[in-house]
Amino acid sequence: MVRTFIKSTFAGALLLGMATTAMAGEYGNMCTYGLSQGQQMKTDCSVSASLAGKTYCFSSADAMSSFMKDHKANMAKADGYYSKIKKG
Repeated sequence: MVRTFIKSTFAGALLLGMATTAMAGEYGNMCTYGLSQGQQMKTDCSVSASLAGKTYCFSSADAMSSFMKDHKANMAKADGYYSKIKKG
C-alpha cells in the first residue's frame, strides 16, 4: 500500500511538472501588458495568448484585452522594458 502511494505521488508530481512547463511563457511568466507599462507582475500564465508562435502571459483578461488593442506597439514597449530589467 505504501509503495502504491509513493508511485501515485511521484506520477502526480511528474504530471504537475509537465503541466507547469507547458504553461511557460515569454518574459519569465511576467504580465506582458504590465511590462509594456513599465511594471513587473509575475503571473501563473492562466491567462495567455499566442502571438507568432510564442506564449505571452497576462495578469488578467482585462490586461490581455488592453494589450491586444495595439499589440505591436505594446510588444515593442514590453521588449524594451524587459531588456532593461534583464540587464540590470
